[in-house]
Amino acid sequence: MSPRRHAGYVARVGHSEDQPEEFPYRDRAHAGQVLAERLRHYAGRADLIVLALPRGGVPVGHEVALALQAPLDVFVVRKLGVPGHEELAMGAIASGGVRVINDAALAGLGIDEETIDAVARREQVELDRREQRYRHGRPPPDVAGKVAILVDDGLATGATMRAAVAALRRHRPSRIVVAVPAAARPTCDHLAGEVDEIVAAATPSPFRAVGLSYLDFSQTSDDEVRRLLEASWATGQAAGGESTAGHGHVGQEAHCDLELTIPLAGAAAGVALEAGLVVPRQARGVVLFAHGSGSSRHSPRNRKVAAVLQEAGMATLLADLLTADEEQLDLRTRHLRFDIGLLADRLAALADWLAADERTAALPLGLFGASTGAGAALVAAAHRPATVAAVVSRGGRPDLAGPALASVRAPTLLIVGALDAEVLELNRWALDRLTQLEQAGEDRRLEVVPGAGHLFEEAGTLEQVASLACSWFDRHLGGPAAGS
Repeated sequence: MSPRRHAGYVARVGHSEDQPEEFPYRDRAHAGQVLAERLRHYAGRADLIVLALPRGGVPVGHEVALALQAPLDVFVVRKLGVPGHEELAMGAIASGGVRVINDAALAGLGIDEETIDAVARREQVELDRREQRYRHGRPPPDVAGKVAILVDDGLATGATMRAAVAALRRHRPSRIVVAVPAAARPTCDHLAGEVDEIVAAATPSPFRAVGLSYLDFSQTSDDEVRRLLEASWATGQAAGGESTAGHGHVGQEAHCDLELTIPLAGAAAGVALEAGLVVPRQARGVVLFAHGSGSSRHSPRNRKVAAVLQEAGMATLLADLLTADEEQLDLRTRHLRFDIGLLADRLAALADWLAADERTAALPLGLFGASTGAGAALVAAAHRPATVAAVVSRGGRPDLAGPALASVRAPTLLIVGALDAEVLELNRWALDRLTQLEQAGEDRRLEVVPGAGHLFEEAGTLEQVASLACSWFDRHLGGPAAGS
């Protein structure tokens, strides 16, 4: 393949009317959805493959692959940094046993082959670890003759992406496209001569850092990479082999690990929401997550809690409570995330769906709410007293449930960080208004996590949340395992 010398890229979105200048993206999943719109001309091609650079590129690539109906895989690349100047790439190793040496960068540095081999061996250990962690023995994809879209969460200097492009070219794809949500314009200009096309959805100027394009730029974990890949495999979109639908590897061995579009009924009729459902074998309950404050089903904090629940034998449903169009609107107005009635109606409809679906109908239901989602979860619990068996709130706003608090019958656990003083007071206020629980002698409790702020980003604090939630749901949902 010979690269086109005048490849173009889509100009800035971050300074346009429909995208605010700061934090144009809520998180990597949202960035992937925006990026996918710029790649629509590739949708449905039989020779298309999306290759994401782990770890941060995978949540972005997952959304791109879904939108384009393309297989998703990771392209693991490890830059070979010059000893003492690791930011300078002297080459790279990548998936499929590829090794590329940048002779131009080495010129005049006096680096011998033995030094290069030592660096390559060290990086190969990490590459092998990631390959095994992500693929579970699945072979790397065959990209020969295919249109390969290389995706990352952003380009600053572009050193890793350039190494990835050089390594990918050795696999002889018919076309290489680099696609990122945010990039430095000079980096795009430089890389344009090395690939067939660059699509950069935002090129802010001045470009200071990739993370400044995201409201939530939390580190992507190996577990999240694995989960997103397996979600693609479960829906038959994997690049490296046959579909593994019905044979996930999340938590306990799962008999269901699916990405779904769920049409809602009742008060929420006419809306379909994107969701991820995981049902471990012999599940004992199901927990529906209610995100808030502009978050989504890809929230790394909620996904971490969900993983702990899955390990404990709980099924989980993480759903976006807003449609893609509504999310775009909410980024500008920020009003839908506080529309507790709207969110509660959709949670109640999702609860009805879980009660009717054969995979979860026999499982007692719990709700896990975060931020404004906690208020919506409590309203939904009040509306579905015969369905919702327990509620947990993490750093939530249960006060937003208002008068509905007095009607909640499901045992409720409120978890707040000790450093989150204002929200702590709001939770104390809400706890006092769970009057029906108090009168019935049911569990209602406020747990304060020492040293934790609003987002539980401090070391070990989110693990405490997961442990508290797991114990609560185990106590109140821990019926006999489904199918036992």
